[in-house]
Amino acid sequence: MLAVTAALPLCLSIARTEAAPMSAGLALCTRSATLLACGDAQGNYYSVRTEGSTTYLRGYEVTGKRLWSQTNSRYGQLTFYTGLASDGETWVGYSRKVGWTTLNRVSSSNGQRFSVRCNRLSGCD
Repeated sequence: MLAVTAALPLCLSIARTEAAPMSAGLALCTRSATLLACGDAQGNYYSVRTEGSTTYLRGYEVTGKRLWSQTNSRYGQLTFYTGLASDGETWVGYSRKVGWTTLNRVSSSNGQRFSVRCNRLSGCD
């Protein structure tokens, strides 16, 4: 759940038209005008679609053998997100941008809560 809730999926795309073998740490991504879809060598996958200020994420997590979805809604410097996994777990959270820093807070139905502060220069802590 924690990897999903950050709402910042990282995808290292390979810009080739022919098939390329996937490295253990890289995802292979395909992009259309409205959709980004990525998958890795372990079988995890996700897609990202944006409509206006709303972003829809969907994916499959091999480790937990579960499907998940998340919706992010942006209002200025605030982004609120909610998610649901096929095992019944739900989560809510928000990200707030303050200058070059983004503050992230997430709560899950399984009792997990966390805060992450990310800065463009110093990374996340």
